[in-house]
Amino acid sequence: MRTGTLTRARAGRPDPRSSARRRRLVAVAGLLLLLAAAVVVSLAVGTKPVPLHVVWTALTAPTGAEDDVLVRGLRVPRTLLGVEVGVALGVAGALMQGHTRNPLAEPGLLGVSAGSAFLVVVGIVVLGITGTGGLAVLAFVGALLASVLVFQLGATGGGGRTPVTLTLAGVAVTFLLRGLTSALVLSDTTAIDLYRFWTVGSLTGRLDGVGLQIAPLLIVGLGLAALNAPALNTLALGDDLATGLGQDIRTARWTGLAAITLLAGSAVVAAGPIAFVGLMVPHLARRLTGPDHRWSIPVAGLAGAVLTLVADVLGRLVARPGEVEVGIVLALVGAPFFIMLVRHQRLVTA
Repeated sequence: MRTGTLTRARAGRPDPRSSARRRRLVAVAGLLLLLAAAVVVSLAVGTKPVPLHVVWTALTAPTGAEDDVLVRGLRVPRTLLGVEVGVALGVAGALMQGHTRNPLAEPGLLGVSAGSAFLVVVGIVVLGITGTGGLAVLAFVGALLASVLVFQLGATGGGGRTPVTLTLAGVAVTFLLRGLTSALVLSDTTAIDLYRFWTVGSLTGRLDGVGLQIAPLLIVGLGLAALNAPALNTLALGDDLATGLGQDIRTARWTGLAAITLLAGSAVVAAGPIAFVGLMVPHLARRLTGPDHRWSIPVAGLAGAVLTLVADVLGRLVARPGEVEVGIVLALVGAPFFIMLVRHQRLVTA
């Protein structure tokens, strides 16, 4: 009798798991709507505004008019690149914070941006490379080498590879590479000009067709991130407990490193170093979905795409007829917003 009463009493209460699932689905649906709206605005807004019905005509039945060329030739590739870069940085940031258990971590902490910048400058000063294609290859190789170096250094301590040692190794490698980069740049005036252009995060003026070229790398990186998400849930319990539960920590770390490098490295190659996205959106994702990385990682990707497109549109509006690069907008708007978040709300860690 008591069992039946308890069962009926429990039946009258909402199931916490169902409630959490509904909240997550609502968050995903809301972000998809925001992303769709951001894409539409990105296609319509710029130095020359294009009415929405003209945008639709340009996409579905182009006639070769000036607006059709503007929308299809310039704004569609720029918008798609913004989505790719935002998704890549958002997912990479969520992975980075999950693996280091550091709420202030972002992809640059693994030396991705610093490694890319260093090899770009080496290519300019030492090898004489000035073409965007060659510099893009060097940027990706630099990101890969720096990430591997950080990962290896993080394992040299007596306690093995831990979130603390990874963070310290990342900071050390980042500052070392930045110092070497500055020394090379200051020794060559040509390097200063080219590096200054490359180092400002932007969705314009990059290698033609770069969005299509980095797409395979992004797909592989996102696939690895999806595979890594369940392992991150286990690693959040601590390495000792994760090992006791049968988790292969080494494989999980290397998988996460590969995903972060592919995603963040591709974003740097496509748009240059763009800060803040990988730092901010993982916190938003965890607030919307909770600490389950199977949900927070894809939500971080969606939020990163929305944030990047919105920042790019703002950059077109605030300095008409010119524009402010998306990396500058994110730095100016994002930093105060993140400070406000830290002051008024408790950081949700993985």
